[in-house]
Amino acid sequence: MKRSTVNAIISEGDAFIRSFGYVMPPFAYWTPEDMKARRGTSAGVFNSRLGWDITDYGQGKFDELGLFLFTVRNGRFEDMKKGAGMLYAEKIMITRKDQLSPMHRHVIKAEDIINRGGGKLVLELFMPDAEGGIDPKAEVSVPVDGTIRKLPAGGLLKLDPGESVTLLPGVWHAFWAEGKDVLIGEVSTVNDDLTDNIFRDPIGRFSDIEEDEAPLHLLVSDYERWVG
Repeated sequence: MKRSTVNAIISEGDAFIRSFGYVMPPFAYWTPEDMKARRGTSAGVFNSRLGWDITDYGQGKFDELGLFLFTVRNGRFEDMKKGAGMLYAEKIMITRKDQLSPMHRHVIKAEDIINRGGGKLVLELFMPDAEGGIDPKAEVSVPVDGTIRKLPAGGLLKLDPGESVTLLPGVWHAFWAEGKDVLIGEVSTVNDDLTDNIFRDPIGRFSDIEEDEAPLHLLVSDYERWVG
């Protein structure tokens, strides 16, 4: 993706988020220079990979295959092992109309996916088989706001604004917006996008960035290269 495209997506996404009354944390608006200056005093932002995350999954067709994410808070896997500490994470996301977030599962993370507003959020769901792959026959059973919903393998769960689904580790899911763009909330256990995303098809998690202009804000995938 071109940096100019990423910058435009961030600006458009921020306006979309604000239209629903959600206000981003102050560090969302730090410039790259601010990030560098605050590296020593704001280690939690960098270590927990908080911030902007615009991905086309390395395929170069964001409008068809992509996702807008912002990690607001995130704990540490070390605390998960101890069973004490900051064991949770929160994201705000945008999926555009008919924009696919591809089929994947998580090994450790349990998550609530919440339609915060816009169109319908559509999830295609499969249960895992004994080896962790997709079970093409098993009935899917997931809690939707505390009520169990059952679907055939590959069934489509459609969430209206205000509805949410709980996905436990291992449940395969892909999702997109129907009708119009959707603002998504995610509340989960500790999130690690570097190791805890298993995709059905060989695909990248982060975008390759072509630097055609200066970044408006750094992406989480920029931190190591730009800030160190």
